[in-house]
Amino acid sequence: MIYMEDICKTYHIGDETIHALDHANLQVQDGEFVAVVGPSGSGKSTLMNIMGCLDTADSGIYLLDNEPIVRMSQNQLAHVRNKKIGFIFQNFNLLPRLTALENVELPLIYGGVPTSDRRSLAENALRLVGLEKRTSHRPTELSGGQQQRVAIARALAGNPPVLLADEPTGNLDSSTGNEIMQIFDELHEAGKTIVLITHDSHVASRAQREIHIADGRVTGGVA
Repeated sequence: MIYMEDICKTYHIGDETIHALDHANLQVQDGEFVAVVGPSGSGKSTLMNIMGCLDTADSGIYLLDNEPIVRMSQNQLAHVRNKKIGFIFQNFNLLPRLTALENVELPLIYGGVPTSDRRSLAENALRLVGLEKRTSHRPTELSGGQQQRVAIARALAGNPPVLLADEPTGNLDSSTGNEIMQIFDELHEAGKTIVLITHDSHVASRAQREIHIADGRVTGGVA
């Protein structure tokens, strides 16, 4: 599902050269639940951005669902993001003026899904995360855990092959965080491919496999 070989990414800040990723290798199989673990500054955010087609590598090979990514244009990357990846962020990234249902519908709108289909797909996604009775609520009317459930539903609505979660429990208390991780467990059991980015070893332990990154180098990246 995800294949990265010799991925390099360098940033130049003034006279300083930063090797954010240094010949990183990573493989994630279809249906696997993987945690990418590393401290701040380790390169995990850069890895996530490249994996999520939000940025491109300077060199190396990246195949997502057998599709070569590295040389794609920005428009091509946007298309891949919409069709192939469901994003879940630490800060939820919900639009405050929209209801839960409308927030979940957004990526379907961008993906050109007909109106008649969008509503049923969004309702079903909210049902999967236990929020079928909160469809008309706006983010300010929901708890942090409920907002993250909406974000998960939004990621699921278009049925992408990969879910990419960036510190999904980072803004939640431990009890609510455990509830969110239970949803990821259930999605994995249902066959979803999940890549979870975290600095928390306890959260990472819930995954099927852990990949560690430090100073731009990946260990345990190959299954």
